[in-house]
Amino acid sequence: MKVAPVIAALAEWDNVSQVLVHTGQHYDANMSRVFFEELSLPRPDVNLEVGSGSHAVQTAQIMMRFEEVVLAQKPDLVLVYGDVNSTVAAALVCAKLQIQIGHVEAGLRSFDRTMPEEVNRILTDQVADLLFTPSNDGDQNLLREGISSEKIHLVGNVMIDTLVRLLPVAATRAFSEDLKIGRKSYGLITLHRPSNVDNPVALKSLMDVLVDVSKDIPLLFPVHPRTRSRIAECGLSAPNNCRMQLLKPLGYLDFLKLQANASVVVTDSGGIQEETTFLGVPCLTIRENTERPVTVEMGTNILVGQDMQRLRNELGQVLDGVGKRGRIPPLWDGRAGKRIAEIITKGGF
Repeated sequence: MKVAPVIAALAEWDNVSQVLVHTGQHYDANMSRVFFEELSLPRPDVNLEVGSGSHAVQTAQIMMRFEEVVLAQKPDLVLVYGDVNSTVAAALVCAKLQIQIGHVEAGLRSFDRTMPEEVNRILTDQVADLLFTPSNDGDQNLLREGISSEKIHLVGNVMIDTLVRLLPVAATRAFSEDLKIGRKSYGLITLHRPSNVDNPVALKSLMDVLVDVSKDIPLLFPVHPRTRSRIAECGLSAPNNCRMQLLKPLGYLDFLKLQANASVVVTDSGGIQEETTFLGVPCLTIRENTERPVTVEMGTNILVGQDMQRLRNELGQVLDGVGKRGRIPPLWDGRAGKRIAEIITKGGF
């Protein structure tokens, strides 16, 4: 979702050639192939096929395989996206080889180093030459960390570029008859972070609340593969009379359709906090902090942490018609990719 608008924008410039590298970190079919198809992304020129592994193993494998690609291709600039292991691994390889690095979605901070993504963000930003931020708080974080203002470029949110482009397409997707839902008549759930799904006590508490809430509103829960494994390991399931449906992972378009038409979204995802803010859908985030504070300060997002009573209360507010209403942050207008392309092609590095 982040790379698609930048690739499209750079493709409009005759003086730019691009090589797309897929590390294979996200290898599940519904997290990889389907997304390439639905986002109209070109097939990767290179697939490192790294697959799963511990953070150390995965990062090391990406670095080893990506270094070979970089040495062969000799790029002028490598763009890395977001905060996953692929991001920091590619950035470290380029820093060692003295190749310019651009970080798309730079400057986000949760200030919680127990999150692997936070470590990835900090390290990537320290070695990057071009830092493309989605919101003003990102600029302030980078300046506070001693990064030169000349490297920092506030461009807006590339995730929203993809949403703006594909929302009309998603709107044409039909709801599955099996779901038995209508517009604004259901809640949407996504959970995958270790703090929520790897702790059996926390996972059971969450599932208990969701089962209880489903008495008042149907819930749709596309289940991440890791989360489904944890639910099975803990012996948890939705009772037969429960109105929470556990679904297979969805492609981008189907999920966007469900998200845009939901009454409320309960999540621990970063990107969904942004998308619900743009869509104006109340979002309850099961985390103690967020690297996207603009979604709380300006948007529709509320952090409920691990407080299950607060989750119940906030869901009750939504059902009573008084859910949080927000506004769209500046530059979240569908043109972030074009701004990035202009900076790159006009001598920004």
